[in-house]
Amino acid sequence: MTQPAVLPTPEDLVRHHTVYSCVMGSRAFGLATNGSDTDRRGIFLAPTALYWRFEKPPTHVDGPDDEQFSWELERFCELALRANPNVLECLHSPLVEHIDDTGRELLALREAFLSRQVHQTFSGYATSQRRKLEADVRQYGAPRWKHAMHLLRLLGSCRDLLRTGELVTDVGEDREPLLAVKRGEVEWPEVERRMDRLAAEADAAAAQSPLPPEPDRARVEDFLTRTRRASAR
Repeated sequence: MTQPAVLPTPEDLVRHHTVYSCVMGSRAFGLATNGSDTDRRGIFLAPTALYWRFEKPPTHVDGPDDEQFSWELERFCELALRANPNVLECLHSPLVEHIDDTGRELLALREAFLSRQVHQTFSGYATSQRRKLEADVRQYGAPRWKHAMHLLRLLGSCRDLLRTGELVTDVGEDREPLLAVKRGEVEWPEVERRMDRLAAEADAAAAQSPLPPEPDRARVEDFLTRTRRASAR
């Protein structure tokens, strides 16, 4: 086995070693309008030989295109095992743009990442975002309505995931009520009431959730180990 003669740039890793990429944000959530951006997220597999150097591959890469962000496979798995909302939702996007055999095996594992830990992580993220919205209301008299819409979407996703054990990104019939919030057509006190209701429903669902208490870390680690070994050949 020989080390690569030239260390690839972060952009090269994304361009030539991506195993999975998808569209996220409003387009994946079914909330896109004419002015919506196209947010792309991806996962790349850095060649194993790069880890034999003192200078290790990056854990993530911003770019090379606008609105594009990618994680190295191991970092992605670490975050997914911690039930990071943004990372988990990537594996459930309906808008997959690229996938290879490694990416397909990762998608087949996506339930292994899900556990009741999502209650804590989704709710914790929602609480931090709500505080920012409340600060905007105090300072400017109104929240950033787009962020308020996405917070309601996240809370609804958390509740439904805990109830059913399945993560669905598309908001379906909730599209128009959520877009009304984005347009500022719903008074802030009513938005707060909706947030409170969704959070309470998620709390209630957590106690009876079909999700396991912990993710299947051993299964994910086996996948990662086999993938690293195959990349070293």
